[in-house]
Amino acid sequence: MTPTILAAPLRLPCGAVLANRIAKAAMSEGYSDPAGHATPRLEALYRRWAQSGAGMLLSGNIQVDPAHLERPLNVVVSDDSGFEALARMAAAGTSGGMHFWAQISHTGRQVDAKINAAPLSASAVEIDVVRGVGFDFAPPTAMTEAQIQAAIAQFAFTAKTVKAAGFTGVQLHAAHGYLISQFLSSHSNTRTDRWGGSLENRARFLLETLAAVRAAVGPAFPMSIKLNTSDFQKGAFTNAECVALVGMLNGSSLDLLELSGGSLEQPKQVGASLKDEGEDRLPESTRKREAYFVEFAGAVKAAAQMPVMVTGGFRTVAGMVEALDNGELDVVGLGRPMIADPEAPRKILSGEVDKALTPEANIGLFHLLGWNNIQLERLGDGLDPDLDLSGEAAAAAFKALEADNFTALLQRRSA
Repeated sequence: MTPTILAAPLRLPCGAVLANRIAKAAMSEGYSDPAGHATPRLEALYRRWAQSGAGMLLSGNIQVDPAHLERPLNVVVSDDSGFEALARMAAAGTSGGMHFWAQISHTGRQVDAKINAAPLSASAVEIDVVRGVGFDFAPPTAMTEAQIQAAIAQFAFTAKTVKAAGFTGVQLHAAHGYLISQFLSSHSNTRTDRWGGSLENRARFLLETLAAVRAAVGPAFPMSIKLNTSDFQKGAFTNAECVALVGMLNGSSLDLLELSGGSLEQPKQVGASLKDEGEDRLPESTRKREAYFVEFAGAVKAAAQMPVMVTGGFRTVAGMVEALDNGELDVVGLGRPMIADPEAPRKILSGEVDKALTPEANIGLFHLLGWNNIQLERLGDGLDPDLDLSGEAAAAAFKALEADNFTALLQRRSA
């Protein structure tokens, strides 16, 4: 089968054109140098993915604030010190004419205490995760007006810098429990000023950040956000709020809206549910489709005036084509399948395969992060994925690797 609809180009509102409807979704790489600068391994990784056949690549979450890292060895763009290395990374990812967009992010409270013992957030609400299984988060401090404005300026600076470095678009990470998501959720945002309370107030940080980024990059540069269709957590950001927010975003010159869901507290982005899902829990009869969030995407797509991308769970060509044919989305995001097979988009578009590889089917939930990260390490070293690697072995190797990465980061900070 030749999936014609997947091969169709997509013109974005700004005028840029994606060659087809498959995008490589953002995944944290974790191999900058200890200063947060891009490395030759990142160049190797994105040069390989630039030959994947995808219509667009998204980087892992590049941090706007060196004090707020999602993990050690995130790329950080908070000044010009790593500009030449960043430009080499961009050149690798855009080789062959590929679209390569930088996803930029601020973790807020979702930063390991070893990295930041006094993180900032919308409110002083601690993250609710199981302790003693590798998570260690310090209580956050509610941001002042000045700190909020400073964070908005950080996003704008980073966006302007990645554009200058040669990336062909930018995406703000407003999902998965990071800072923008913390402002959007009434679970983590209990403010009573103009940044909290009503959805309009909780969305103010996102909308003002988008406006600042657009001013920094100009009207013709592709701009996207990654947004939760729902936090799938009682008392948090709901699908109804997402639909209402999209109505606000329609006037923001946004070029692509990527939909996902969940957070570290409720990891629906990997298909897991640890807490009460609240009003957005799907009845069992509608939980059968392979993509986690596509059931919620249709309502969002109906409200959206910009193209919509959905990431999370797509594996079969039939599932991708069905969602596109139904008008539920415009772009299919693939993450982990492009780790297991870096040429997955090309094989799908050529009709060589009718589904992406699914090695995660044989790997336990608590081994999945380690398995994918060890495969990313192999790709950065120019190797192929090791699909025979066990989840247990990968998790142990990743634990040791991340400990070494923490040591390298903290040693540099103390030097």
